[in-house]
Amino acid sequence: MKQQEIIRKPNRLLQGTLVLTVAGIVVKVIGSLNWIILSRVLGGEGIGLYLMGFPVYLLALSLSTAGIPVAISVITAEKVAFQDYRGANRVFYLSLSILTVTGIALSTLVYFGAGWLIEYQVIRDPRAYYALLALAPAVFLVTLLSSFRGYLQGWQNMTPTAVSQIVEQLFRVGAMLLFAIWLLPRGIEYAAGGASMGAGAGAAAGLCVLLYYYWRLQRNCKRVYAESINRVQEAPGSIVRRIVVLALPVSLASIMLPLVSNLDMLIVPVRLEAAGYTVEQATELYGYLTGMGVPLVNLATVITAALATSIVPAVSEAKALGNIGQIRERAASAMRLGNIVTIPAVAGLWVLGTPIAAFIYHAPQAGEVVQVLSFGVYLLGIHQITTGVLQGMGYTILPVINMGIAAAVKVLLNWTLTAMPSLGIQGAGWATNADIGVAALLNIYFVAKYTGLCMDWQELRKCVFAAIVMGASIDGIYQFTVAGGISTAIATFGVMCLAAVIYSAVLLLLGGVTDRDISRIPFLGAKLSQLLTRLGLLRA
Repeated sequence: MKQQEIIRKPNRLLQGTLVLTVAGIVVKVIGSLNWIILSRVLGGEGIGLYLMGFPVYLLALSLSTAGIPVAISVITAEKVAFQDYRGANRVFYLSLSILTVTGIALSTLVYFGAGWLIEYQVIRDPRAYYALLALAPAVFLVTLLSSFRGYLQGWQNMTPTAVSQIVEQLFRVGAMLLFAIWLLPRGIEYAAGGASMGAGAGAAAGLCVLLYYYWRLQRNCKRVYAESINRVQEAPGSIVRRIVVLALPVSLASIMLPLVSNLDMLIVPVRLEAAGYTVEQATELYGYLTGMGVPLVNLATVITAALATSIVPAVSEAKALGNIGQIRERAASAMRLGNIVTIPAVAGLWVLGTPIAAFIYHAPQAGEVVQVLSFGVYLLGIHQITTGVLQGMGYTILPVINMGIAAAVKVLLNWTLTAMPSLGIQGAGWATNADIGVAALLNIYFVAKYTGLCMDWQELRKCVFAAIVMGASIDGIYQFTVAGGISTAIATFGVMCLAAVIYSAVLLLLGGVTDRDISRIPFLGAKLSQLLTRLGLLRA
């Protein structure tokens, strides 16, 4: 087997994005169905006990992994770029050793610290003790899981991550429901603990999948070790220092996200009360923002989130080879794809904000804040992609600094805009957009500085025009169907499906998608390109 057969695959960036996107959608669908069933099994009280342990669990994971998977991905991609496969393995073994130690330490701390958290009322309901105990093994297993994912992603192979995510979710959901139902007769606290055991079961299953892919990769690597370029191996101390330098900023970013959310929790309800709302009204509006609007934005950026993961090793490889032109080309391709998928989402959420909120949440009152947050879809997509580019280039500290500056802007705007009676919760929505937008703009500045990337305004205008045509069309169609007596739920779902067709057709007619774009789509690109060319809908 030739060396290139192991690491060279066509359209790796797009293929990786596609498989991660599909996996992300499948995982979200399974998770949504599970949440509905689990809520009926445990009820509100049981769900509350189940969720009480998760802040501790997520904090332990943040501390145990500490951004190391991203560092593994970056350094592995560099080694693979030079065909230094032994060096890539050394990076993995060292990082796996570090994560094994931290995983065991944090898992042990959660297990033996559960009683202390209950005793000192950090967790106020003592019945959550069993949920905490059940989550302890998952800390260790997920830590190991993340190390294998980072390593395999460094080879620009996203299939193991995608498959393991789906398997992990299936086993997690199955174990949650099985243990929750089995232990329910013993009491609601035992049932909540049983549900928490799903995290460990899912992680174990996902780890088995990754071990298989790791074994297969190592088997293939053995065939080319003899052909590998002989290189002086980097000292272990040097590798560890590089891992720490790359990982620490990523860890700070992961901690900053819940910190900003907690600031929202402290500021938004208080400022809504200052605007004249009652405590109950402020709580309800805050729920519309964080529990309904923000999840929709995150759902709409599932493709750019996958793209951001795929681009890290792709950029790291090009950086290792000193090919700035290739970095610029890959960043431009990612930004272009981000524009194509996020701009129509902005238009769709703006036009159908209220119907979508009613369709998904049965809360049309959340429509106004959903409309405001729609602009955040584009901004978040750009932020995700540019963060991936900067991380791949090794500038992991820059996105963190930019997020810190943006968070300060958000706090200021939250305090000011939310208290305005004319804005209220919409002011908090604009503050959220500003937070994402400032971070994205700062990221764009540094990406342009280090790569020479320039925004393609012509392509951007085509996407915006196609989205405007789509938005106007679906608005008219929705109003017509509802006036004709069709239920709002059916009309909303139908129009959402039709929106993608309209947008794609207009973009094709404008020349916003070329033959090269379609042909690069994994699996179906070549045949789809031929079909559209025959129909005269594609330009070269």
